[in-house]
Amino acid sequence: MQSTVPAPDVKLASEDVVFEVGSLAVALAGLRDRRQARGKRYALVTVLVYILLAKLAGQDRLAGIADWVKYRQEPLAQLLGLSRPRAPSLNTYRRVLGQHIDIEEFERVARDFFAALPGAGASRERAMDGKALRGTIITGQVQGRHLLAVFLPGEGWVEFQAEVGSKENEISAAPQVLKSLNLRGKVVTGDAIFAQRDLSQHIVAAGGDYVWTVKDNQPALRQDLEVAFQSEPTIKGFSPTPKAIRTARTTEKGHGREEQRTIRVTADLTGYLDWPEAQQVFQLERQIRRTVDDHVRHEVVYGISSLTAAEASPEQLLAFHRGHWGIENGLHYRRDETLREDWCHLKCGDAPRAMAVINNLIIGLVLHLKHKNLPAARRYFDSHPQEAQRLILFGLS
Repeated sequence: MQSTVPAPDVKLASEDVVFEVGSLAVALAGLRDRRQARGKRYALVTVLVYILLAKLAGQDRLAGIADWVKYRQEPLAQLLGLSRPRAPSLNTYRRVLGQHIDIEEFERVARDFFAALPGAGASRERAMDGKALRGTIITGQVQGRHLLAVFLPGEGWVEFQAEVGSKENEISAAPQVLKSLNLRGKVVTGDAIFAQRDLSQHIVAAGGDYVWTVKDNQPALRQDLEVAFQSEPTIKGFSPTPKAIRTARTTEKGHGREEQRTIRVTADLTGYLDWPEAQQVFQLERQIRRTVDDHVRHEVVYGISSLTAAEASPEQLLAFHRGHWGIENGLHYRRDETLREDWCHLKCGDAPRAMAVINNLIIGLVLHLKHKNLPAARRYFDSHPQEAQRLILFGLS
């Protein structure tokens, strides 16, 4: 099914550009353009489509994006129905991203696009984590812009992303982020910074559950968890009191290392632990052996969850903990290392946050197509531009 999208580019070859209903291009065409009509040479959707196509082809800096479009003016003009080939200047991209997009609306459009895909949102886990945009740090300062995201590691898209204000931190921003989501039946995972009483209570009250890592920011809780898994001293001739501890173990090999994870879980502290809605606690041991020289690294972490033993087995808690790092490896690492977000020194207006939304879109699109290797996928789209165009203009199957 197709939709005719009004395209306000000057002197179009036809009055409308035809995109597929449900495509990302149609979603972006609904964005409000803050520019005055006078002097506007390119539709907002045209500029954003150009950026996305260049990003898919491997360009990350705005200068590279501008050149990529310039060198492909004719086929791109034909693709979008423009009357004559031409390309936006570098400053046009800067102004559009920094000044002329309603960033909250842009976030919503990106979120709604993925949420409308078949089966979207069905996975239980919601991984929450923050990310600093290091490219926004001004000389002489130590902090730049900071975003807090909720990611679906099982599906590969960002359900919500918000900026942490200059006078806020992730702890104070998290409740507002979670209030924007339907948490019923979902499991929110987070690292130790989110192991907060009020946040735990809020999630359960909203019909969800939590799985937190616990570290020294909650010293009393951390000590209670350590004691729960320590062997009790015994008197000669007497056996120690048995503890109801369940165990699960996984072993993975790859990338030059072997990693073994062992989780020990107990519900014995239910009703005794001074923590809202706590049902299970766990101890997770990780042993990583480097195959090239057999060097072994060992670490132990503790955690807590509102999921009962009937609702989550040790294997499931281990999977939730492992899945949480999908936001670090599957989202933040890709944005930094592959899409070079921290090397993109955009500081004007909302441009840094707008580029973060674009990077989220790129990752979500590629993962939806079951590409596991983002650099390889970009090389493919660079060699097969028609596939990249189909991805943006004609929807996802």
